[in-house]
Amino acid sequence: MTIRHWLTALCAVVFMGAFASAPASAQDCERGTLDARFCDKDGDLIADIPEDPAEQVDPDQLIFAYTPVEDPAVYKEAWSDFLKHLEEVTGKSVVFFPVQSNAAQIEAMRSGRLHIAGFNTGSNPLAVNCAGFRPFTIMASADGSFGYEMEILTYPGSGIEKVEDIKGKKLAFTSPTSNSGFKAPSAILKADFGMEAERDFEPVFSGKHDNSILGVANKDYPAASIANSVLARMISREVIKPEQVVSIYKSQTFPTTGYGIVYNLKPELAAKIQEAFQTFKWEGTSLAAEFSKSGEAQFIPITYKEHWEVIRKIDAANGVSYACK
Repeated sequence: MTIRHWLTALCAVVFMGAFASAPASAQDCERGTLDARFCDKDGDLIADIPEDPAEQVDPDQLIFAYTPVEDPAVYKEAWSDFLKHLEEVTGKSVVFFPVQSNAAQIEAMRSGRLHIAGFNTGSNPLAVNCAGFRPFTIMASADGSFGYEMEILTYPGSGIEKVEDIKGKKLAFTSPTSNSGFKAPSAILKADFGMEAERDFEPVFSGKHDNSILGVANKDYPAASIANSVLARMISREVIKPEQVVSIYKSQTFPTTGYGIVYNLKPELAAKIQEAFQTFKWEGTSLAAEFSKSGEAQFIPITYKEHWEVIRKIDAANGVSYACK
């Protein structure tokens, strides 16, 4: 099965039933690439909040999920202070939901079991188009700069000194929905180096950036494409030593994990959740203790239409469709 066929199959499996859960007659509205359940009358490329109050939800308990990571327990603790703040601002209890994959996280929101989430860079377009995700903020450094780069790693003595040396060897990706773990390197390798998976190298999937980084550090994979923000945190936590890996490629800067809400929350609740992100004071918190390792120090506002434009272009170059099947 080719990589493109694999990605198509993944989308079909993850979102099977999406149309079955849609209203009997599709809404008569502009929606662009959004699923038939959604409208986009204002052209901001994300699902509008339903106009009918009966279609809006106001759950007693809010469910929050951070993008899949190797050790969810670490991030449950990291997010604990923020989630307490979120409870204070919204007046609702909040539960941290550890997800095991990008697909599971998107499906949880699509099916109404997830209200607030951080979706990784590559998963954002699928979450927006198929699950009604409305991203509005990302983490940034104290000076307002943000983002990360995709890097291709190997280990000392692997025999790989440049990208072209990967030919005939294995390259670890994370998952087909990941930007730096699959989409960006696939587009860059093809455009800049004339290299394609299955023809020039053997692709393998680790599932998560942590797994790929550990796989290279432990010499299980000769090379891997990863997000260097994850690498920085793993080195800071002493999960690996810097000398265990060597970077042979570094990309342009991409937007990092986008945070937002499901489209059908009551507007008053949605506003309170956004207020919680805007008013959270980082200094001395568990969130700062973890994410300062990769330079983050605040939440700043973003828009999907502007900040994810480069990711949509990468998807287009890879022939990715956002159709929910």
